[in-house]
Amino acid sequence: MKQPLIAVSTDVCKLYNYLWHAAPLQYLEAAVTAADVFPVLIPCLGDRLDFDGLLATVDGVLITGSGSNVQPSLYGGGVTEASGPYDPARDATTLPLIRKAISHGIPLLAICRGLQELNVALGGTLITDIQERPGLLDHPGTQSVSRDELFAIRHTVTVNPDGCLAGIVGAGQIRVNSLHFQAIDQLSELLKAEAVAEDGVVEAASVWSARAFALGVQWHPEYWVKFDEVSRRLFRSFGDAVRVHAANRTGVGANAD
Repeated sequence: MKQPLIAVSTDVCKLYNYLWHAAPLQYLEAAVTAADVFPVLIPCLGDRLDFDGLLATVDGVLITGSGSNVQPSLYGGGVTEASGPYDPARDATTLPLIRKAISHGIPLLAICRGLQELNVALGGTLITDIQERPGLLDHPGTQSVSRDELFAIRHTVTVNPDGCLAGIVGAGQIRVNSLHFQAIDQLSELLKAEAVAEDGVVEAASVWSARAFALGVQWHPEYWVKFDEVSRRLFRSFGDAVRVHAANRTGVGANAD
């Protein structure tokens, strides 16, 4: 197979009176068109899944964003209706999958909720309802607008010149489409801040000891990947890391069929 397989997280949602395990289309299209990989959706079945077996088969993991939030009880906070909605089945799947991917040396890209899950999976904590914190930017944005307006590239983050993200998009300031109600509070000791917003909120982080690509971003590169160079570079770099892993695992050149 020319395109290596990647595992993609899903959400549990209700449609037509059924529960579905699904992922937003933008992530899948970005994976295929910009990263040139083959996405495989992973159901939210928690410890019933053989993560070791899965990671022996795929060459990358993509943790998507979501409309739900990580349960505060997983990082020492209190669960309230105001800080929801929650998706406990997703949490029970993504957190161990993230830890396993890192320990197996599998390339990992985590987006929006995915960055928050990455931090929690490795022992960090989150801010809930960031829009209510004095002195912080309006990270959630205006909700009563079109999706293009909601996901517009609208604020600046500063990229750490000493991090891996700088090697992908360059150091200094870039413009992103960050959109979130939760954010990193206490950064995991296993993570390194790669970019921060003007108010100091961590907008990207990497696993400093990882054996492979392991990066999370708070913004949404999947949404404008066809038009925005920063977004393209992120997915292209992830795809390149996936192909390197595939070549090393199979002993076949990355460009072979």
